[in-house]
Amino acid sequence: MAWSAVDTVPTAGATAPQRRDRQTRRAWLLALAGLSGLGFLSLPFVGLFISTPWTQLQLQAGDVDSLKVSLLYTVEALLIVVAFGTPVAWWLARHTFRGKLLVELLVLLPLLTPPLAMGLLLSMSYGPYSWLGQPLGRLGLSLTNTPAAFLLAQIYGSAPYFIVAARSAFEGVPRELELISLTLGQSPWRTFWRVTVPLAGLGLGAGVALAWVRALGEFGIVLIVAYYPQGIPVKLWVNLQDTGLPAVYPLLWLFFVIGLPLPLILGALSRRKQDRR
Repeated sequence: MAWSAVDTVPTAGATAPQRRDRQTRRAWLLALAGLSGLGFLSLPFVGLFISTPWTQLQLQAGDVDSLKVSLLYTVEALLIVVAFGTPVAWWLARHTFRGKLLVELLVLLPLLTPPLAMGLLLSMSYGPYSWLGQPLGRLGLSLTNTPAAFLLAQIYGSAPYFIVAARSAFEGVPRELELISLTLGQSPWRTFWRVTVPLAGLGLGAGVALAWVRALGEFGIVLIVAYYPQGIPVKLWVNLQDTGLPAVYPLLWLFFVIGLPLPLILGALSRRKQDRR
């Protein structure tokens, strides 16, 4: 008690200017800590900009093809992930049932598994001599070093990120608004599209952006199950192994040019909606 009383006297007896000075110092310390963290995170990208030999940039053979492969199949993977991931996220957000913890674990497992390990798991299941790959092969579907395998790797690498973000978005929508829509005669389907989806739009957009970046940049899974056709990440690795670091810069910058616009656009739209509110 004696310590508490002594400790609180200076604070209680501080004048208004003294309290403002303390708050200002704390604010500056927090700002400094935040800026230090941002600076630390930005160092690799600053280093990329500084070390890039701008006057000697030259694409390597196959770089343009890798861009086409990544862009085409990332769009396809994103459409598939959104198509099946949205119902899964809504189901987890709106229903309580026995075994829900197991379902959540199944969603998180691909996210928690190291990419190289995930690639090995896919090879064990979808490889040409696996329990699932053999019957698929007899149907003419090969999921090793084919466009279908590339797409499969991207889906496994990106779907959990979208589902987790979309589930949080749906959980943030008040159930009362959905119930009001239903009592006004709207069907569950129309309520979902006219009430739930618009209100969850910001979180769904964040999930789409995450899935896009993860699918576009997936390397570990793709390296194991779909070395061919070569997308951007694998081609970066090949260029580094065959030619060295100078061969990496052009394709790396193109990766950022392709990968960044969608997250930036969705982020800008999110801020605009928040400002309107």
